[in-house]
Amino acid sequence: MTDQLRLMAVHAHPDDESSKGAATMAKYVSEGVDVLVVTCTGGERGSILNPKLQGDAYIEEHIHEVRKKEMDEAREILGVKQEWLGFVDSGLPEGDPLPPLPEGCFALEDVDKAAGELVRKIRSFRPQVITTYDENGGYPHPDHIMTHKISMVAFEGAADTAKYPEDEYGPAHQPLKLYYNQGFNRPRTEALHQAMLDRGLESPYGDWLKRWDEMERTERTLTTHVPCADFFEIRDKALIAHATQIDPDGGWFKVPLELQKEVWPTEEYELAKSLVDTSLPEDDLFAGIRDNA
Repeated sequence: MTDQLRLMAVHAHPDDESSKGAATMAKYVSEGVDVLVVTCTGGERGSILNPKLQGDAYIEEHIHEVRKKEMDEAREILGVKQEWLGFVDSGLPEGDPLPPLPEGCFALEDVDKAAGELVRKIRSFRPQVITTYDENGGYPHPDHIMTHKISMVAFEGAADTAKYPEDEYGPAHQPLKLYYNQGFNRPRTEALHQAMLDRGLESPYGDWLKRWDEMERTERTLTTHVPCADFFEIRDKALIAHATQIDPDGGWFKVPLELQKEVWPTEEYELAKSLVDTSLPEDDLFAGIRDNA
């Protein structure tokens, strides 16, 4: 029945799909599920985070094209489909006080209007399940928070023909479940941190945990743990494809894959909306849907 199952993952920038839920998507692709990544912006204002590529004049001048090419490569590695929503990266404002967001950027778009563009994608692809970010954006980047806002409006709006008429946005469709990505959760981080220390290895998570303590971060409810350890290698290859953003020698890859598979072989989600009966905790984003597909 999996040829009828469709998963849409809504992300803010190219590279987000490879750092949040990538192994889950690769797992579902391997099972015959149709998976579409919707990328809201082109990542034009993203900093070049890989020190090996910093100062490259061509990349700096053609960052939009470079990031699009990286996305194409990551898409092929994951085996997913991918479409752009067409908005402009807002950048991550820094300073005290924070500077205003740039005119015309994604985060300053009208929410209902921007959600309408996502409604078009939902009605065309007709997913049963959508993944996105929580109200904090996973972390407080303005594009991540805006991605949350339009995802919530579009989840309801895809079935609302009064708000989004079918002659303009396509035939109505009601997704059945919506999840927040919660892969960067404290239980996972603490488990991997302790496992590294127990093996006499340097953990990349010590500073993370200190910052979380200082922020008094509220922990999210993890409702769904998807087993996907067999796809961690694919996840990492897709992430490395975003070369301007990811240093292959950086902290993302300090924890050996075999240790990750042993200690924490899942990716986590928070079920935010469901129109089907399901029993928590889950191990499948399509729980309550699969048997009736």
